Amino acid sequence: MNSLLYFLAGLILGLLAWNYSRKKAKIETTELSDQKIRLQQEKEIVVDFMHNLAVAIGEGVVRKDLYQRIAHTAVMTTGAISACVYEKLPNGKLQSVATEGLFPPQRKIKSSLTETSTTRARFLENILATEVLEEGEGIIGEVAKTGKSVYVPQALNDPRVVKHNDPSLTLRSLIFSPLVHDDQISGVLVVANPANGLTFSETDLSLVNSLAEQAALAIKNSDAMNLRVEKTRMDSDLTLARDVQELFLAKESPYFKGLEIDTQYIPSAQVSGDFYDFYKLSATKFAVSVADVSGKGVPASLLMALCQTNLRHYVKKSKSPREILIKLNQDLEERIREDMFITLVLAIIDTQANTITFSRAGHEPALLGKVNGQQLSVEKLRGSGMALGMVPSDLFEEVIEDQTCSFEKGDMLVLYTDGVTESQNQSKEEFGIDRLCKKLEGALEKSPHLFNSSLMNSLEEFSSISSDRDDITLLTVKRV
Repeated sequence: MNSLLYFLAGLILGLLAWNYSRKKAKIETTELSDQKIRLQQEKEIVVDFMHNLAVAIGEGVVRKDLYQRIAHTAVMTTGAISACVYEKLPNGKLQSVATEGLFPPQRKIKSSLTETSTTRARFLENILATEVLEEGEGIIGEVAKTGKSVYVPQALNDPRVVKHNDPSLTLRSLIFSPLVHDDQISGVLVVANPANGLTFSETDLSLVNSLAEQAALAIKNSDAMNLRVEKTRMDSDLTLARDVQELFLAKESPYFKGLEIDTQYIPSAQVSGDFYDFYKLSATKFAVSVADVSGKGVPASLLMALCQTNLRHYVKKSKSPREILIKLNQDLEERIREDMFITLVLAIIDTQANTITFSRAGHEPALLGKVNGQQLSVEKLRGSGMALGMVPSDLFEEVIEDQTCSFEKGDMLVLYTDGVTESQNQSKEEFGIDRLCKKLEGALEKSPHLFNSSLMNSLEEFSSISSDRDDITLLTVKRV
């Protein structure tokens, strides 16, 4: 009898244990199913969030509008009442850049909302716009400093959360998540107060962290997109500037009786600060010039165009290079930037008198290769003078001078910019004026074109590929 009772008791206990295990397994299965559903929902929310931001980036929205979309989408996807995006400034401080809903300031408000003449939302917006948090200040500063999210399920009892007298600004539950991409923290996303009146859950924390991660990626992509757009616009501007600049430069060497002329021009960028020009003054007088504007890029090219235009005007109205450069300096003195200047050499060739009259405004000395029977020599045409736009007109006029030398049949005049002599090899050694003189001395029997081509090949062989090459301009005139 006792054995039967023990058997029945064991059977009942076994059935109870089996039923408990079955119910427990069912509960666990349900929880796993619910968790799977939540994860799938979170995935869909994040994907939709990414899509919306990608559309915004594709539309080319400005940074502020992108932040606003992040705040708006965070509210819509988490069910929060309000959200705010704080941007980390270059100095490490944090500033509110976008809010959605009635998001309270993170410092105590000095004046009452009822004392203001503006609406509550506008009043809070103005406060947030001027509120700059110090690095490490409050929870937002902590998140921006550590790169770790902070979950505050019960904000009413948390001493770190700022309490405001206005009931509408009461914070019940908060999630602070850093905007991090490639270990770079660009800001903090904050969502406040679930609309259902409850507290945020661990699932909400996971969702907000995922949204913040994608938002940081979107900000990075937006910056990259804006850079590409800006680069495209800049490339377009540079192309236009280059096309305009090419209109100022002679495409072919001009013909002038008694002279043979060749030029080589290689800009280091799309636009250059170098220029050269030719001027036919009479049947027996011909002028040439080479100049170098300080700096590179569009500013240098614009100054180059201004200088070249004015130079063409003054060449036709003055008799000597010195007079021309004095007038040019007077004209540029008030227009040129303080950090810019122009070096220039101007030479007037007289084929009847067989002379060159030149003036040098701080430029590289011209070279004159001379043939005296079997004897070959190279003379450096220095002269005194200061760069255009560097000193006041009275000082410029006092220093600048004309010099005249003979220019007989077979002689060769070489004008160039410092891109020639300052070309460097791998040892940082410059090509230098002495090498240039030797090249000219060994090529006086050649034509200007052959000399220029040979010199350019020598520069190519000499220069290091890694060196920062300057603009190169070479103008050679031979008396024939």
